[in-house]
Order: sequence, then C-alpha cells, then structure tokens
Amino acid sequence: MNRGDVYWATLDPRSGSEQQGRRPVIVVSNNTFNANSRWHSVIVVPLSTSPNQKSRGPTAVLIAKGEAGLNQDSVALCHQVTTLDRAKLYRYIGTLSAGSLSAVEQGLAVALQLP
Repeated sequence: MNRGDVYWATLDPRSGSEQQGRRPVIVVSNNTFNANSRWHSVIVVPLSTSPNQKSRGPTAVLIAKGEAGLNQDSVALCHQVTTLDRAKLYRYIGTLSAGSLSAVEQGLAVALQLP
C-alpha cells in the first residue's frame, strides 16, 4: 500500500455529512507509515461522484475518469480526510499519476491550512 493508491473502502459507520458507504478512497498517509504492519490504520481522502461536490472549492479536487482505474469522473474531498482501519480497504483500484496526487496534496494543504 502506497501514498496515491486508490482502494474501494467501506466507510460505515459514519454520521452527519461524512461520506458513507462503499466508495473509493485515496491513500494519503506517508509510505513509511503505510509499510509498518504494526499500524492498523491508514489516512485517506474519500472520493465522490456527485456533481454537487465539484463546486466545493479548492478542497474538492477533480479526478478524471480513467485515472487510477476509476470508471467515472470523481471528486477527491480533501476537506473530509480521515483515518480508517486498514481492514476497511478491500480492493485495490489503481494508483494516481504524479500530477493528480500533487493536486490532491494541494487540496489537503488548503483544507489543513498548511504552508
């Protein structure tokens, strides 16, 4: 598992406006963390295919159909970055290109007010 990999995940249980159900997520935790088998969690950004999400501002990053094996245009919801137990990731889809991963990192920087 590496930073930029996209997996199908189960995001239940969740509450309120958090993304729920089965959906793709992008792994954004660093590779040293990801390689440590004693850590049972991973940091991810959920994806949505809702057209309404595209207008959420710089923390909603468009990921085009075909990128990382996705079969629809999707939006990386960087403002909903979360930690999941690795057991909730159940199928590898693909890996983002360097350009798409960089765009997601920029969305995270805005969401977390990082320099």
